Amino acid sequence: MSQKKRITIQDIALKANVSKSTVSRVLNDTTPVAPEKETAVLAAMAELNYQPNIFARGLAGGQSLTIGALTQNIGSPFYDTIMRGIIAGLEGSDYSPIFADGRWQLAAEQKALQTLLERRVDGLIIVGGTLSGETLAKLEEQAPVVIVAREVAELQEYCLFTDNFQAAYEATRFLIEAGHRRIAHITGLEMHQDARRRRAGYAQALADAGIEFNQDLVVGGDFRRQSGILGVETLLTRGQTFSAIFAANDQMASGARLALFRRGIRVPDDISLIGFDDQPESAYMTPPLTTVRQPADELGEAAAAFMLHILKKKPFTTPTFPTELIIRESVARFR
Repeated sequence: MSQKKRITIQDIALKANVSKSTVSRVLNDTTPVAPEKETAVLAAMAELNYQPNIFARGLAGGQSLTIGALTQNIGSPFYDTIMRGIIAGLEGSDYSPIFADGRWQLAAEQKALQTLLERRVDGLIIVGGTLSGETLAKLEEQAPVVIVAREVAELQEYCLFTDNFQAAYEATRFLIEAGHRRIAHITGLEMHQDARRRRAGYAQALADAGIEFNQDLVVGGDFRRQSGILGVETLLTRGQTFSAIFAANDQMASGARLALFRRGIRVPDDISLIGFDDQPESAYMTPPLTTVRQPADELGEAAAAFMLHILKKKPFTTPTFPTELIIRESVARFR
C-alpha cells in the first residue's frame, strides 16, 4: 500500500512562490507578512491539504502549547462554567488546556500547581483559590499567570473578577425594598474571598437601611447544597424569626429550599429566598429562584483570550464583568 506523501513547508513555499521563511512566519504568526503573500500561502496550504504538526511546532519553539488551568471544585456549576469558557476561548488557537482541581484545599492547590508546572505548561489560569498573593506573584516568575474570579493585590493587572460586594448589596437591598427586615444569610466558606465580600455586602445593605446586624441570623456554609439544609436547620433551632434568606450561592439556596419544604414552610409565602450565580437549574426550582447572575462563561473566555495575548506579547484590554439580579418567583413582599 502506498503511503500518502507528507506535505512540507518547502512544498507550500513552491506552490505559493514564496520563501520557506515566509511560510514559517505565516504558520507561527510571529512576524507580519505582506497580505498578498499571506493569502498565497494560505491558498497553497488549503490546496495541498496541509495539516500542521502542532506538537513538533511547539517543541521547535520551546513551548508545550498547553495552558494549565487550576479550578477549585470540579463539579461546582460556577467553576465548571468558567472552565467551559476557557475551553471555548482557546478554540482556534494552537493551545490546549490541562485542568487540575484544588478541591478548596491549600495543600491540594499547591500539589496541583506543581503538577501543571512539571508538565511545562506555557501559562497558568488560576480560578479562585486560597493561595496567597505573595505565592502567586512568585509563581508568575515561572510562567505567565491570569487569575479568574478573585482579586489579588500583587497581580491586580492580571485579575478578572466581578464585584461580589455590590452584587450581594443589591440582592439584600431588593429584599429590604420588598419590606423584609429580618433577613438571614447563609455564607460561603470563610476563607473564600467571594464569600467574605458577599457577607460584607449583605451587612452594608442592612446598615444603610438602618437595620441592626444580627449575628444570630448569619450561619456558615461551604457553598454545597447540604450546608444550605444545615443552615436552615440551624436558624430554626436558634429560634430566630426571619422572613427572608439570602444564600451565598444557588447550590445552598436549593438546599435551603428543601429544608424549608420539609418543615412545611412555603417559599415565598412564608419565607423569601435569594441565591447567587444563576445556575441553569435555578430557573427550574419550585418556585423559580431569584438570584444574582455572574457571567461565568465570559470570565473563562476572557481569561483564555488574556493568556493568548500575554503569550503573543500583545496588549489586552481587561473587560468589566457586571452582575445582574434575576428576579423570579422566590421573593414576595413582606406582609
